[in-house]
Amino acid sequence: MADSSALSEIQYDKPQQQDLDKCVHCGLCLNACPTYRELGVEMDSPRGRIYQMVQVAAGAPITDSYREHMDLCLACRACETACPSGVQYGKLIEAARAEIQNKAEFAWYVKALRAFVYGPLLRSPALMTLAGTGLWLYQASGLQKLMRASGLLKLAGLESLEALTPTAQIPFFFGRVGQVYPAEGAKRYKVAFLAGCIQNVSFARLNEATVRVLQKNGCEVHIPQHQNCCGALHAHAGVRDEARRLARRNIDVMLAGNFDAIISNTGGCGSTLKEYDELLEHDAEYADKAKEFVRRMRDVNEFLASIDLNREMRPLNMVVTYQDSCHLAHGQQVRTQPRQLLRAIPGLELREMIGSDLCCGSAGVYNVLHTDLAMDILRSKFHNVERTGASVIASSNPGCMLQMETGARLFGQNQKVYHVVQLLDMAYQRD
Repeated sequence: MADSSALSEIQYDKPQQQDLDKCVHCGLCLNACPTYRELGVEMDSPRGRIYQMVQVAAGAPITDSYREHMDLCLACRACETACPSGVQYGKLIEAARAEIQNKAEFAWYVKALRAFVYGPLLRSPALMTLAGTGLWLYQASGLQKLMRASGLLKLAGLESLEALTPTAQIPFFFGRVGQVYPAEGAKRYKVAFLAGCIQNVSFARLNEATVRVLQKNGCEVHIPQHQNCCGALHAHAGVRDEARRLARRNIDVMLAGNFDAIISNTGGCGSTLKEYDELLEHDAEYADKAKEFVRRMRDVNEFLASIDLNREMRPLNMVVTYQDSCHLAHGQQVRTQPRQLLRAIPGLELREMIGSDLCCGSAGVYNVLHTDLAMDILRSKFHNVERTGASVIASSNPGCMLQMETGARLFGQNQKVYHVVQLLDMAYQRD
């Protein structure tokens, strides 16, 4: 049975009237919304979805149609940037999905799958390692190449979905958790690094590059033991009670170290991490702790751009375009900092992309659940990528990187895709 604090929090897991009332239905959000741009359906726009939330708040039933329109939202939050009334749409869509999870009926197998993915799998390094090892064997054995060449995936209608499969990177990053890495040169900062969950399997090299770049910039880097998944995927999907449990664990672990900053290299994770205070605002024990956690929380681009950056870099002679992570640009309002870091690299030419802050279609697990629409959005994105003539695409979110790699293979010119920190790491290497 849920305890009283959990029950008191669940009652807030629905769109609140004061947040709904901020929307004046002006429609300035429409052109910023990827699903509205692709589908042209009012109910799949932010304004249309808020209208439906208002109806449910007034007593209308949660129908299959309502669930579908809420589910089709990418939660990219571009509408927040466009909105003149300050509507916190990200907060509303997550609350609407939480209400659906708490009130709607689902098939038993859907419940079982969600319970496993959003419970043990993302929470357990052992299960993540097991899943990652299976993925590595599928790829390293040549079975993936064989399946892609055989035409069976296309015949089964799984070609686009399988194309999104991330690469398992051996050794996984889990082995680095609990370690401390000294600063190179004079120690200027003591920072904690949040390694994530899926990143430890599919972006282990990115995590290693992040640690090296922080070391190069005078940081003693701690990767605290007992940290866990940030809860972003849970919050986006409406599984807020589990997101709160994960948040409490991370807060306890990270605040115990008295760090100058808590660092994330993932735009989507960082957005949720910076909103722990909203997630736990009704938790009497953790509300103030969450505020302190958020005060110290920094995206790695944001942190590096705020300090005296080590500029002892070798030239990288490449043409790069930058794809904004939605949750970094619209959720965290971190836009100029990644570009500032890219321009600090000698020899690198940054060419801006039209619509760089329009969603690429990744959106957590959206591209898995709504593959066809995600691919339509990605195809549109690559029209703008191609116009830059860049051979490299930079981003600041692993999910975006996976999506852009798929786009480069299917719709582009096989452009290379890197995190901003990986490009800095290359520039710091003297080999």
